[in-house]
Amino acid sequence: MAQRTAKELPARGAELSAGAPFHPRLGDLALDLAKGGRIGVVVALPSDSSASYQLRPPSGGEDWRASSDGTTLRPVPARPTHATPMQRDAIYDHRAQQAALPVTVHYEDGGTCDTLLVLTPGQVELYYAQLAKVIEAREAAREHAR
Repeated sequence: MAQRTAKELPARGAELSAGAPFHPRLGDLALDLAKGGRIGVVVALPSDSSASYQLRPPSGGEDWRASSDGTTLRPVPARPTHATPMQRDAIYDHRAQQAALPVTVHYEDGGTCDTLLVLTPGQVELYYAQLAKVIEAREAAREHAR
């Protein structure tokens, strides 16, 4: 599967931005910039009898309409499910006083994105202690299983 990058939801009150219009299909989730980034399920498409998309909150509620040209609509990005370390070394930048661990972020749609997990020295020490406990628990479980 092709890699994808994570997209951020627009901030509340985000201005409409130029970009390719999004033309969702029935049942798709769409983010409506004209409604402050509100997310809805497309329940009706523009047609001869309706000049707009009709959207409804995913959990139910009052419908609203979005322009038929799709300029205010954006696809809803897939949510990340977990991250896994990559088979590359972590690095420490003494000038920034932070460590960087290469990770792969996995999304619910099957997509992935390679990025860095950035940690402060305090976080490195905390995870060092926590991982040491996990290693001890794993070794104890192995001994118990024998």
